[in-house]
Amino acid sequence: MIKVHLSRVMGERKMKISDLANATGLHRNGITKLYNEERKGIEFDTLEKLCDALECDISDLLEIIKEDHS
Repeated sequence: MIKVHLSRVMGERKMKISDLANATGLHRNGITKLYNEERKGIEFDTLEKLCDALECDISDLLEIIKEDHS
């Protein structure tokens, strides 16, 4: 499973969804879905825009969580 840390990163920078939408040119609804971890995927272009605007690395936004299959 991949955990999206967009809400944490935005919180650390005191950035609102509307601020990020303005900074990236991405649609507010798409950012909101990522923020709430309601997306099944993400485009590389979107990741690049988010990382540029938030001045972070991809690893700051995404984390692989190993699932226990016991």
